[in-house]
Amino acid sequence: MKLATLLLGLTLGLGPLLAAEQPLVLQTDFGTKDGAVAAMRGIAVGVSRQLAIYDLSHENTPFDIWEAAYRLKQAAPFWPEGTVFVSVVDPGVGTARKSVVLRTKSGHFFVGPDNGTWTLIADELGIAAVREIDEAKNRRVGSERSYTFHGRDVYAYVGARLAAGVITFDQVGPELPARVVALAYEKPRVERGVLVGTIPYLDFQYGNVWTNLDEAHFAKLAPVTGDRFRVTIAKAGRTVYTGEMPYARTFGDVAEGAPLLYLNSLMNVSLALNVGNFAQKHAIACGAEWSVRVEKLKP
Repeated sequence: MKLATLLLGLTLGLGPLLAAEQPLVLQTDFGTKDGAVAAMRGIAVGVSRQLAIYDLSHENTPFDIWEAAYRLKQAAPFWPEGTVFVSVVDPGVGTARKSVVLRTKSGHFFVGPDNGTWTLIADELGIAAVREIDEAKNRRVGSERSYTFHGRDVYAYVGARLAAGVITFDQVGPELPARVVALAYEKPRVERGVLVGTIPYLDFQYGNVWTNLDEAHFAKLAPVTGDRFRVTIAKAGRTVYTGEMPYARTFGDVAEGAPLLYLNSLMNVSLALNVGNFAQKHAIACGAEWSVRVEKLKP
């Protein structure tokens, strides 16, 4: 049946129609004001018109590898095994950084430059194997003299071929050691009864501050709804904010405009103002240079 479907697709000029196709998810910092994302989609459709192509985001801050890493951590675990992610935030395009496909222990695939983009995915989902893309075999035909659009010429092409079942992971290229370039950041821990972590991301729409302090670490403080906490936020070691707030289940549990500490949709400790913008009010941003300390106050 698969062979018959393949032959039918080729006869009709539709490209290979393979039963084992997986979702293809794209992330870039290209924006959507020009044709760059459409070009990547066109390459993928040229591999197979049956591919299901989705967007993670194309509005990433230009050149911000950390943000790309966090968006992947935020979204990828909710996609089914076998999903192929193409992530292109690549300020070093055309340089010696490696082009790779990462397979995680969860069975997801990540295609793009090995420039730190996979930092949080590697920590979250684990590394099963890494292969360097062999561009002699896996690159858009006719693009050999193009050095500044690997998102179209290499990554979208390889990602689509992998998602469509045209190539297997083993056919991507030579296997590399099972590690990736990692960005340095404050990993969650407990120091003398105080939680220490980083602020990897903001809920930009509302100004809520998301930390990487997960529910398991928070549980070590034996929190009960209504308990009060002292929160200290610093950038590159310089304190930006110190304040006290209650632990609440949701925003409406405190008065309008009041601060609260809560567990967000990823079950990580987060800070907010009820019907307000915490990050804007206190001039807080996000990234590996931002750190946070959370201490439970005695009654």
